[in-house]
Amino acid sequence: MNTNDKKFILAPMATLSHEAFRRSVQKFGGCDEYFNEMINAPSLLHKGPFEKFYTLTGESTEAEKMVWQLTGNTPEPMAQAAEVLSELPGLGIDLNMGCSAPQIANTGAGIAWMLKPVEQTASMVHSVKSALENSAKDGRKPARLSVKLRLGAENFTEAGFFAFTDMLACEGVEQFTLHPRTQKEKFARRLPRYEYAEKLALRYPKIPVIVNGEIKDKNSLDFALSLAPHCAGVMIGRAAAKEPWIFAKLKGTLPGQKLDMLDFALNFISDVEKFQPPEFYQTRLQRFFAYYSQNFSFGGYFKTQLLNAKDNEDARKRLALYFEKCPEDRYRQL
Repeated sequence: MNTNDKKFILAPMATLSHEAFRRSVQKFGGCDEYFNEMINAPSLLHKGPFEKFYTLTGESTEAEKMVWQLTGNTPEPMAQAAEVLSELPGLGIDLNMGCSAPQIANTGAGIAWMLKPVEQTASMVHSVKSALENSAKDGRKPARLSVKLRLGAENFTEAGFFAFTDMLACEGVEQFTLHPRTQKEKFARRLPRYEYAEKLALRYPKIPVIVNGEIKDKNSLDFALSLAPHCAGVMIGRAAAKEPWIFAKLKGTLPGQKLDMLDFALNFISDVEKFQPPEFYQTRLQRFFAYYSQNFSFGGYFKTQLLNAKDNEDARKRLALYFEKCPEDRYRQL
């Protein structure tokens, strides 16, 4: 399938979609949009000690392609935070209505916005949209407002889902990203219902619809787009953590280079040290290497070694030791 007219987008992933990881993706040509890991609106407004690291972009990252994703459970902080983020480089603001993690949903954030009375969610979206329009100065175009969402609760109906998206469209949402699963459907339980992304795209021909979920290689990309051919693009998360070069791979733009997998891993650690606070080092390394380990002959052993690293220097030593024991894994032809 021809994907030349499709956008490729990096998904927002907690502890992963940060500046160091974006740099890893950009080394292979990057993608069309980078969603950051979600930002908690009240925390951003209170200027906590770590909040600046969620909005950090470096000189080599394509900052103009950033999308700042917001989470929160009440309208006013969401609107105020959106106004703050609209001053940063990037394409716009995304409202998280898809995260089903209990620690998020149980607070009234994430997918909870799809389960509240529709008037309540409409009020929040209206507040954010108004804040973005009011913050656009000197004739500048307001930051784009997008929403990432799921199908809803387990008892969702098609009519109810589209009534919800109709409300979003009426409130001025300019792009949808759909992970076509319900709140409790797990990754291994069933494939995403890609046909709903197609229905969404056909319902709103002037609003780009991005499809998300289980796209990890050429076959899965072609399958998703065969069911949702009118979607404007695809969003990829976990597969990009395993292979940061996946966007170039899917677009057919890989230069055919031989990649030193050890040097790549060591550079990632150095970038984490450069762009993350020491308090975040362990979780950022553990999350990345849990996926990166899948590239290797003894991936389980590789993963265990890195998860057990005491600090960054120990992680470097463990990496070097692994490739000493498994030199055939060190270089990969892309």
